[in-house]
Amino acid sequence: MDEETERLDALTQQAGRWLALSASPAERHTTAVVAGPYDRVAWRDVYARSAALRELAAQLLTRHAHAPDLLADVFLCAYQAAPRLRDSTVMAPSRLLHHQVVTALTQSPGFAALRRDTAGDAYAAAMAVLAQASALRGLLERSREVRERTGRADRARQEAEAAAAAVGEALRQAAEKADGQGQVPAPVAAAVRRAVGAAEAAEDEARREDGAAAQAMAAAVPGIRSAARNAASAAAEGVRQEAALMRAWGVDAGETERMPFEERARLAERLRSGRLARWAELIGRFRQMAAGERARKVEHATGELVGVTLGDDLSRVIPSELAVLGVPELRAVFAARYAAGELMLYDSRGEQGTGRGAVIACVDTSHSMYAEGPGGVTREAWSKACALALLDQARHAGRDFVGILFSAADKLQVFRFPGDRPARVTDVLDFAETFLGGGTDFQRPLGTAAKILEEEFDDASRARGDIVLITDDACEVSETWTRLWNEIKRRLDFRLFGIAIATPGTATASGSVLESLCDNLRTVDDLTDVHTTADLFRVI
Repeated sequence: MDEETERLDALTQQAGRWLALSASPAERHTTAVVAGPYDRVAWRDVYARSAALRELAAQLLTRHAHAPDLLADVFLCAYQAAPRLRDSTVMAPSRLLHHQVVTALTQSPGFAALRRDTAGDAYAAAMAVLAQASALRGLLERSREVRERTGRADRARQEAEAAAAAVGEALRQAAEKADGQGQVPAPVAAAVRRAVGAAEAAEDEARREDGAAAQAMAAAVPGIRSAARNAASAAAEGVRQEAALMRAWGVDAGETERMPFEERARLAERLRSGRLARWAELIGRFRQMAAGERARKVEHATGELVGVTLGDDLSRVIPSELAVLGVPELRAVFAARYAAGELMLYDSRGEQGTGRGAVIACVDTSHSMYAEGPGGVTREAWSKACALALLDQARHAGRDFVGILFSAADKLQVFRFPGDRPARVTDVLDFAETFLGGGTDFQRPLGTAAKILEEEFDDASRARGDIVLITDDACEVSETWTRLWNEIKRRLDFRLFGIAIATPGTATASGSVLESLCDNLRTVDDLTDVHTTADLFRVI
């Protein structure tokens, strides 16, 4: 062989390994969670819509250059029903920290419970990411050495791949310079050998950096697992609190999932802020109490259920008696007992049947309603919570609900919630948040309520509505107004229930204005007690 030349096939054999690497370098993934196109679209969409997520990403970028990829992985863990992680060997070294974080998250005890609330719900999954913001910031701060090591390993791996590609390029040039017998000029062959040597050195360096990164990661694993557990707990608690807040205000999961992202975010922020957040627990207890009282109510039976008696009123027959009619041989026995008045019936006492017309809550919003009672509950909070439970009561019975907020004679606001369509949560919140201030006047709100019932009677022939007056004060009414009030009350056959909140004894004493106006009047002194008015929810 000519000393000035070398054969191409010998060079190719020498560089064959690097040629194969340059032809098909190993794929290195930058996301730890396997995601389909719809999952990726969900993340991009929620990221574009959420200023809070973008702000968090910007904060984390000051600590970690690949923060958006980490947030995407955390989101997908919460969003997917059964997240599947890639093998760590196919991850880009700089993303191995992400892989360890999401592995620890998916293995933490609280994350399975979290996913029950977030799986398939992009908004809830985004909220879970934001709830983990503090833990993620702390984790990145404490894992600085890991990030530096994996970053070096990533760069070394890229350099090794580039060196392998250089071998391929050197061989391509050698092939172009080879003559018909496959002889390659010595300078070109030397270039191939230099490229191979550089590739070997780069590969050795990449292995060393991989080993150093693996050691740093192993040392950091316990801390990552602890941080992941804390992050999962924080996320689960945050999502749970928001879901409880929504439920307390009567917003069901189906409704929130149908909301556009921006609207849902605004609603959640509105519920978390100010007075509404402080009222949520009280409102939830009122709604739970009212639901329980509805369950005790016996359809078509008058009054409070107190036991079982005997008689022949078929509207009050207990279910086990009616079951007898399903057995042909026992129908004659049923008929004989009916004739003798010996059927078992629900026994009730002391309450009128429910009405058919609108339920109207007249809520006092004078300055004194700001006053706090036991436990820091304000009179306003108690009255609004009671009114919202009455709204639920009306909707359950298919009746219209009207909320009338009043104070002085010139201050009144009416909120209508028809029974034939769902109540918009924003309208419910407007009703709850509105506070007029000023003094107290009964004539205008009660007159407005009576007019609404009169219009309902004229338009739909529905009588026997129910008005609930909630106030902490007393005021005088004129004789002329009282006469007109009594006339329309007799004609429409509606009822007025009065709730006096922490009022002086004289306001509810015999002969007082409240006592004379109301068919049923009770006083509430303990604002932490939601059961004072429990009987209302059996008769309204």
